[in-house]
Amino acid sequence: MDMPPLRVVLAQPRGFCAGVERAIAIVERALERYGAPVYVRHEIVHNRHVVQDLESKGARFVKEVDEIPEGATTVFSAHGVSARVEQAGRARGLSVIDAACPLVTKVHKEGQRYAARGFDVVLIGHAGHPEVEGTMGRIDGTVHLISEAAEVDRLEPRDPSKLAFVTQTTLSVDDTRDVIQALRRRFPAIVGPDTRDICYATQNRQSAVRALAAEVDLILVVGAGNSSNSNRLREIGATTGTPSHLVGSADALELDWLEGVRSIGITAGASAPESLVQGLIDRLRTHYAVSVETLAGIVENVQFRLPDELVERAPVSAAR
Repeated sequence: MDMPPLRVVLAQPRGFCAGVERAIAIVERALERYGAPVYVRHEIVHNRHVVQDLESKGARFVKEVDEIPEGATTVFSAHGVSARVEQAGRARGLSVIDAACPLVTKVHKEGQRYAARGFDVVLIGHAGHPEVEGTMGRIDGTVHLISEAAEVDRLEPRDPSKLAFVTQTTLSVDDTRDVIQALRRRFPAIVGPDTRDICYATQNRQSAVRALAAEVDLILVVGAGNSSNSNRLREIGATTGTPSHLVGSADALELDWLEGVRSIGITAGASAPESLVQGLIDRLRTHYAVSVETLAGIVENVQFRLPDELVERAPVSAAR
């Protein structure tokens, strides 16, 4: 029996960002250079498939540094860690390689600069997220955590004339803009970077989802349930009025979603490997005559340098 046709449109860009690629490469290079096991505090990125692949190569994932043998080679995740965690690592004599995304580190430094000048810092982000915990633990001063515009009315800074804000990198641009506008209405003197702390990859993927929504009947976002940027992509798709679902892998696809659907848009969060996207397409092909196209969009070519201890250095030639 002939299968019904299904148009599949892929977002551009989608999937791994430069920070995630760098973090994975750090663990792989550390395994090559120092041998297994290499310990990683928390998931290196929020995707169990990535974690399982690295575990098969010799990485060992732990919740806290006190689970790591003294002196062991250790990687801190792409989300960044607090000063407390860094100090605990030093106390155990760990050989630490920091895989924090450079854009997360940039937020840490901005918050530190404001605090050093005596400002209270408002951090726009989600409580309990590893990036937020790391950022709060890097700012030596008063930090107020909020996630919604409605929370601005409850803020009580020490001095409203000395107030600054920074943001979690993986939030929705629209949600962050609403919070920033509310902050500026109540605290006209507040200073901060507007939406520039939201990383290029987050913004590009969100823009691609909006473009995708205009083309398709349904959006599938490949990503982990605990991935902030993946959840935001699904929310943005739904906000446009296009039914949108988050799927961890092809196995999570519910065929009932596809009833009456002629076109599907697929994107992936910044920590989801392309193999999961291809696996989802393969499953669709078992039920539909699938045609695949890629929507025009931004082609990313950003690369972040590896830490110095993992960079191969060319041998110094002998003097003549």
